[in-house]
This record gives sequence, C-alpha cells and structure tokens, in this order.
Amino acid sequence: MKYQWIAFQTLLHKEITRILRIWTQTLLPPLVTQTLYFIIFGKFIGAQVAAIHGVSYMSFIVPGIVMMAIINSAYGNVVSSFFGAKFQRSIEEMLVAPMQEWVIVAGYVSAGIIRGIVVGILVFLVSCCFTHPVIYNLGIVVLFMVLTSAVFSLAALINGIFARNFDEVAIFQNFVLVPLIYLGGVFYSILKLPIIWQNISKLNPLLYMVNGFRYGFFGFSDVSVGFSAGLLIVLTLVLWQINIWLLKKGIGIKN
Repeated sequence: MKYQWIAFQTLLHKEITRILRIWTQTLLPPLVTQTLYFIIFGKFIGAQVAAIHGVSYMSFIVPGIVMMAIINSAYGNVVSSFFGAKFQRSIEEMLVAPMQEWVIVAGYVSAGIIRGIVVGILVFLVSCCFTHPVIYNLGIVVLFMVLTSAVFSLAALINGIFARNFDEVAIFQNFVLVPLIYLGGVFYSILKLPIIWQNISKLNPLLYMVNGFRYGFFGFSDVSVGFSAGLLIVLTLVLWQINIWLLKKGIGIKN
C-alpha cells in the first residue's frame, strides 16, 4: 500500500504541475468565458428579467455559471491529459508498472477535482464584481463541488479510454455535455416552464447538480437536494467501477 500511495502522489503531482505550467490554458480561459456570461446574461439581459424566488437574476445565475465552469474544467482536464498520455503511449508505462488500476483512476480524477474546484472558486470571486452572492450552507456548496467534479472527471476518463483520435475527445463534450449544461437550469428555474417541459428537464442529471449547488447558496431548489446528492454519489460509484473494469481489461488501450 505504501508504494501505491507513492505512485498516487507522483501521478497527482505530475497532473497538478501540468495544470499550473499551462495556466493560461487551464485556468484563464474559464474566467474570461464566465465573465462574458455575467456581462451578457447578468447585466444586459438580467436587468430586464424579474427576480426568481426573491433573488435578482444576476445572483440567481451565479451558482449555475460557477457549476458550468467546474464541470467543463474537471471534464476537460482529465480527458485531455489521459488521452494525451495514451496518444504518446506513456500510459502503457503505468499499466506495466506495479501500479494498481484504482491508483491511476484516483490520480487523474483527483487532479480533475482540484482543477474544477480551483476554477469554481476563481469564477465565484469574479462574480463578486457583479453582485453580492450569499452562501446559505457552505457544506452543501463544497459537497456538490466535489461530487460534480468527481462525476465528470470519471466520465472524462471513460471518454479518454475509448477515444481513438482528438476528434472523438471533443464529440461528447460538444454534442452531449454542452446541451445538457444549457438545458440544466443554469439560466432559468424549471418551475417557470410548462409541466411537460418540467418533467423532461428532470431527466437531465445536470439539473440536480445545478439545483443542489444553488441550494447551498440561497436555500431553495427546484428538486430534492437529498435526491440530488444521492444521485451524484451513485453516479460516482458506478463510474468509478466502470473505469476500474476498463483499465483492467485494457479496453481502448491494448488494442
């Protein structure tokens, strides 16, 4: 176990060093993008939108925009790093080393969580320039930050395992993740939608992540916070097992 811990620390250190070394690609772009969201949706459009649940529109979208940055950062970090290692064939060195599969998964996922949380905090600080967000329950905020980062880091690892080229790395993020984010209640409350669209929206897992996170800020949510947290825990455990199984089988790597 001692050597597995050393292996985990080494992999995590490599990933964190990578994040910091290319900070203009890993940390700066999300800040610029989310600042534009605050200006366009918050200032320009938000000034004409009524308060939601007694909260100004600018404040209402803060948790959603922060969560969007967390999801994209955690996912992008893991899928690009793992696929890069696979493309350069350096992943094979880890597979032939006495390094257990869970260590590889934990190393990449931990780095994704760290980048997601750091970017989330930075975007939240940027939001303070536009509004004065409050935090109703810090524990809930941290819980959903960590669980959401973990879920999308694990999902990104699966994408990286199956991807055969750089185009396939971007397919899931562009055609699945982005639509789910924009339809996940980032910019609106589903209670404002017709019943049929409320029910359809509830099929989107991102709705539960965004609303659970928003509950930590304002104390209200369109869906059950307990169910949202439970869903994230289940997704984390399932995706963890899938990744372990894929690495053990060498699927997408050995062939």
